[in-house]
Amino acid sequence: MERAGAPDWAVALDAAAKRGLDLAVAVLALALLWPLLLALALWVRLDSPGPALYRALRVGRDGQPFTMLKFRTMHVGADAGAGITGAADARVTRLGRRLRAARLDELPQLINVLRGEMSLVGPRPESPRYVRYYTPEQLAVLRVRPGITGPTQLRFRDEAARLTAADVEAQYVGELLPAKLASDLEYVRTRTLWGDIAILLETVRLAVRRA
Repeated sequence: MERAGAPDWAVALDAAAKRGLDLAVAVLALALLWPLLLALALWVRLDSPGPALYRALRVGRDGQPFTMLKFRTMHVGADAGAGITGAADARVTRLGRRLRAARLDELPQLINVLRGEMSLVGPRPESPRYVRYYTPEQLAVLRVRPGITGPTQLRFRDEAARLTAADVEAQYVGELLPAKLASDLEYVRTRTLWGDIAILLETVRLAVRRA
């Protein structure tokens, strides 16, 4: 709850409730989903040469860098190119496209939630190479923990399909990044615990439908 004028006790209570929700859901999800996580890790290894996990540098709360975990969806070494994936990016593996469609590649980020680096719901963590384009107003999204899901992630879940220009990075910085940050800023200003729960339920619904 980031509303101006909220009493300190209300802000502290909201922060504790949000963190409690993060821990409870992350622990339960990892306990229930560990067979799926192991199966997906093995599938990634068999689908293309390389490790099962991809470690991405991201900017977190208060501008602190952290390592975000994902199942690898691209060929090894592909991250040396553009930091944005376009509609027909050949760097994405066959399995990677399926994992991305259902957002199963992001399940390892439950570990980031346990570490306190991420929240279940929040602004999407961005790479330092794109955070440098943030305006002073847009930097306000860094006041909260980034999230695995959120209104912006749901709204732009077809992001790769939107990036069809020859220079996908220029299109991303010029068009999508400002729109995503506007959505993230609205979330930071208006979020509630019940709103976060609704976003989690919608995320699960969409993931099941696409799986």
